Amino acid sequence: MSLAEAIPDETPGILASNPGWWRGAVIYQVYPRSFQDTNGDGIGDLRGVIERLPYIASIGVDAIWLSPFFTSPMLDYGYDVSDYRNVDPMFGTLNDFDALIERAHQRGLRVMIDLVLSHTSSEHPWFQESRADRTNAKADWYVWADPKPDGAPPNNWLSVFGGSAWQWDGERMQYYMHNFLREQPDLNFHNMDVQDALLDVARFWLQRGVDGFRLDTVNFYVHDAELRDNPPLSNVEVTGMTAPSVNPYSFQSHINDKSRPENIEFLKRLRALMDEFQDITSVGEVGDDQRGLEIQAEYTQGRDRLHMCYGFDFLSGCYPTGARIAEVLERFQRIARDSWACWAFSNHDVVRHTTRWSLSPEAHRTYLAVLLSMRGSVCLYQGEELGLNEADVAFEDLHDPYGIRFWPAFKGRDGCRTPMVWHANRPHGGFSEAKPWLPVAEEHASRAVDAQERDPDSMLNFYRRMIAYRASRPELVKGRFDVVEADEGFLSAIRTCGEQRLFTAFNLSGQAREVVLPAGAWTTDRDAPFDAGDGTILPPWQATFKEAS
Repeated sequence: MSLAEAIPDETPGILASNPGWWRGAVIYQVYPRSFQDTNGDGIGDLRGVIERLPYIASIGVDAIWLSPFFTSPMLDYGYDVSDYRNVDPMFGTLNDFDALIERAHQRGLRVMIDLVLSHTSSEHPWFQESRADRTNAKADWYVWADPKPDGAPPNNWLSVFGGSAWQWDGERMQYYMHNFLREQPDLNFHNMDVQDALLDVARFWLQRGVDGFRLDTVNFYVHDAELRDNPPLSNVEVTGMTAPSVNPYSFQSHINDKSRPENIEFLKRLRALMDEFQDITSVGEVGDDQRGLEIQAEYTQGRDRLHMCYGFDFLSGCYPTGARIAEVLERFQRIARDSWACWAFSNHDVVRHTTRWSLSPEAHRTYLAVLLSMRGSVCLYQGEELGLNEADVAFEDLHDPYGIRFWPAFKGRDGCRTPMVWHANRPHGGFSEAKPWLPVAEEHASRAVDAQERDPDSMLNFYRRMIAYRASRPELVKGRFDVVEADEGFLSAIRTCGEQRLFTAFNLSGQAREVVLPAGAWTTDRDAPFDAGDGTILPPWQATFKEAS
């Protein structure tokens, strides 16, 4: 059976208006560079995404999130934008993007795009003008500062990618700030002209029909105008969630170079713009090791800021025991009563979670059930539904500058960015007819989409069943979350939506576990994709869902 036969081209649906569609939505992240190549250059493109929309729709998700496809020198693979209003030729054209929006909407899929507003590429015309001298119209569009008397950088701020966050520029005879690569200068959000220009960028894409934005590094927008030093952290506090622990970035408390209170006012301006359009949403990426949940709450409270945010609580190497999951969810619900979260276990920046947490297939399935039972929306990363592990990319094949700098203690992000595998028996997994930009892992071939389509018990088909089950239960999509019991290897909770109550329990260990039911009558929901029976003993790596009778 061919992949086209396995995933029929069904009659397009209608994308109905629904302002609250994002609450509880399941969003599928597409990394276009590694999704599907259609022109034989070894790099995925927008036409490839269009070609695979039937597959994405078949998973049962509500929306797709496209990682950056804007014009870029690709030093940070699209997160260094040189033209916010165009598609990089390697990905296609604006016409291709418009076609993608139209075809996705026909299939009932909403499209969110990745907006990188905190910084641009050093090749962006704005920066080229800004660096020319200190008196031009854009002289203050980036964060410039004079050196200390001894020529040193103006303060102790560090880059997420290593080293100082300041780069000397011989044209202006000043330092400019860069939170990431030196080729990614930071924009000056204290300048209202900068804010206006970025809002115009957002309006451009909203007018083209996008349904929302994933906002890269949303807490990095505003810096301390006085350029005060960051204080140090004690070793006990270093978590390495935002940056690997081998990076000195983790040794500071980043209270002055990011997460500034002034950021709220820009987020309000952005929300006001989004509210001019119908059914729009936003999800901000919050990178902060110490105050991540608090910042997420601040950025999403009420109706005049972002719709939702996510942090790195479940994207780090910290193993998600039942107790830790309960602590994170209860804490967020406590400090953010009017807010909405978005949760993920994997994305394009972290080691795939099946490798990061050393999960067996059974454990992977159980953790998916946990993820889809949390209060909030959910992001899934391409290939996660196939159970893909982190690929081992040789040093000579690396592209990620982050990994190249810290190899071998930190191997970078290429291992989670290798191409999707569509066909088990085709060269390069059916991703491309040419040599891909990153090698396809040999062990991924057996997990290709066409192989899993033929197996009703495959990981892919389990994802479909679990997503469909979540969609059928309003308690899981939008209900309240109340922990019943949580410890290292177990988590149970009650989800409540109106008069409907659903008890959920997850055995996160290799030992059988007795389940203590809350008071009342409970009946096992046979529609759930687990077969744990009606007893009170939950087998290893199993879940149970019970309805209040």
